[in-house]
Amino acid sequence: MTQGDDSCTTAAEDGTENDQHHPLILERVEKDSGKNWQTVVSHRLKKHCSCTSNKAKSKILGFVPILKWLPRYQLRDWLLGDVMSGLIVGILLVPQSIAYSLLASQDPIYGLYTSFFSSIIYALLGSSRHISVGIFGVLCLLVGQVVDRELALAGYLTESSVVSGNNSVAPLAGQGNDSYGVECDRSCYAITVGATLTFTAGVYQVLMGVLQIGFVSVYLSDSLLSGFATGASLTILTSQIKHLLGLKIPRPQGWFTLFKTWYSLLTNLGNTNICDLVTSLVCLLILIPTKELNDRFKSKLKAPIPFELFVVIIATLASHFGHFNVDYGSGVAGDIPTGFLPPQMPLWSLIPNVAVDAFSIAIVGFAITVSLSEMFAKKHGYKVDANQEMYAIGFCNILPSFFRCFTTSAALTKTLVKESTGCQTQVSGLVSALILLLVLLVIAPLFYSLQKCVLAVIIVVNLRGALRKFTDVPRMWRVNRVDASIWLITMATSALVNTELGLLVGVLVSAFCVLGRTQQAQVLELGRAATREHYEDLSSYCGLRTHPGVAVFRYEAPIYYANQRLFKKSLYKCVGLDPVKEKTRRLKIKMKTSKPPEEVAGVTNMKSGDDEVAGKEVGRPDATVTLMLDQKSACRLHSLVIDCSAILFLDTAGVNALKEIRKDYGELGLQVVLAQCNTSVLDALERGGYYPDKKGGDGGESRIIFFTIADAIRYVQSRSAPNGDLNSKC
Repeated sequence: MTQGDDSCTTAAEDGTENDQHHPLILERVEKDSGKNWQTVVSHRLKKHCSCTSNKAKSKILGFVPILKWLPRYQLRDWLLGDVMSGLIVGILLVPQSIAYSLLASQDPIYGLYTSFFSSIIYALLGSSRHISVGIFGVLCLLVGQVVDRELALAGYLTESSVVSGNNSVAPLAGQGNDSYGVECDRSCYAITVGATLTFTAGVYQVLMGVLQIGFVSVYLSDSLLSGFATGASLTILTSQIKHLLGLKIPRPQGWFTLFKTWYSLLTNLGNTNICDLVTSLVCLLILIPTKELNDRFKSKLKAPIPFELFVVIIATLASHFGHFNVDYGSGVAGDIPTGFLPPQMPLWSLIPNVAVDAFSIAIVGFAITVSLSEMFAKKHGYKVDANQEMYAIGFCNILPSFFRCFTTSAALTKTLVKESTGCQTQVSGLVSALILLLVLLVIAPLFYSLQKCVLAVIIVVNLRGALRKFTDVPRMWRVNRVDASIWLITMATSALVNTELGLLVGVLVSAFCVLGRTQQAQVLELGRAATREHYEDLSSYCGLRTHPGVAVFRYEAPIYYANQRLFKKSLYKCVGLDPVKEKTRRLKIKMKTSKPPEEVAGVTNMKSGDDEVAGKEVGRPDATVTLMLDQKSACRLHSLVIDCSAILFLDTAGVNALKEIRKDYGELGLQVVLAQCNTSVLDALERGGYYPDKKGGDGGESRIIFFTIADAIRYVQSRSAPNGDLNSKC
């Protein structure tokens, strides 16, 4: 225990102040305890299950937000911005939808389907005005990993065994056909797996919305999501290098896919397709500078220039007239049909195989969507409902899954484009859907000769934002090392070990970091400011005073089962006296001083000797305390005041720890009182039996509640000295 130079004040000053001071007394508001649980449950059921016309209208408008804002749509002020942003995002979606289909191991047409249906459904059900929902790279990676795994389990040919550019090859085994019951080639079974996975993820998201657990997004911190996205981006980048080089190698499964992929790339480097390599380099040299120009001059440009679409058109024409597929063996997109396929049910027998993967996909998709929607809502001054976002993104997955679509979520890049080009409402999403509909009905077959390496270039170029996060690591480390550590661990696990495992590890590391902070909290000794009744840490501020014989301590963390031992250890260390060790020491002294004259009469003599020694020890408890504290303090310590203002809650172990501290120090003659407890702590103390029964012989003094540290100090000082005077001898 550390004492200041001005620790001792005069007894006359404190005595006068004590006489004039009246302790703060507050009366608790009585809670209504007359209702039993049956009444409470009945009341809540009536509240939530009753149906009135106003409540039904409110529920319908809440579930379909477009019915609420569309009648109030400001046609003259908003239409132009919505149409412009919808056109631009729709144009950008065409090449990206085709490209990200490659990442999800699907045919290009299914990427166009996915973007089309998700744009319409979110416009109807979403509560955000600005986010663009569609294909997202990280989710496409997760879907592609599951699809490739299930294709291998079903016995379909790997990509390296495909002879031509299209994926219509016969299965090696009949498992895929038998389980589906119809003729189904590799491409058909791939989208069946993707659609079933998407359906399952959508069901998870809707169930989370029904259970009102949209709050789970708060447990996915920004550093966790950023690290996860960056780690997944490294995996995406690695997976696309084979397309840049024109290599036909299967996607590795399981853990450490990054290393397995690089091993396959290096061993097959001699099979590089020169045509694909040259095309990839040319497209990279065009897209990277032009995308940087778009970013640099986005404040001056009314809309970003769609260089991706220009590259796709030029590359398609070059591939078509140059016969790259026939003459050089370059992989192309293949036949992209027009129109829509009839809806089909998910493959129910496949759901157990993909249930775990679907859950992680559901969490990632929801977290990304809610984070972006809340970010843009805060920027533009409106609110979004997290549970409604859960419904919206859930139905964006459930309904399109019947039309051969895969998982969707909000996408940051397209959302930024949408906002910067004048978007006001989700009417822009409907305009984007019209552009995609035009492509699906008329233009799609024209992309037959589009090389896969061009699609891979588009994917790689769009990873620039996530990969730039590496340059922010030094700044993150300077700002907050805990958040930077979470980012690094999540990123490394997602990239080097397994993508889904990275998310789980990130959540666990974040939780352990929060718990670790409660484990590292230390008891602080407080001192009083010279000019007013304010107490702060003695080791952090100069000029603070302590009271003679009274030490004030603060613990800045909740006390619960995981840290209650650390709290006691820290308190004992700060006080300078461990009551358990002190009682053990006294017991040893008592045993040494007990000398029975005869073995027969030893029992009686030992009892009398023990009583004599015990009487000395118990009669002068402060002698031992003073002896133990003399090295640090010249003043005798008779009371401890624990400031509980920073203790958020107590559990049973925490209450028991405080009871043990009071009991152990009390046996040594030190009084322990609590001050500034919040109502949660007071209720926990009451339920845990910290305060003795009112029938006790202390006249109820032990049940006194101190709302200020000053009241607690004056109380213990008045108890320690006659007539309220303090012992000021130091």
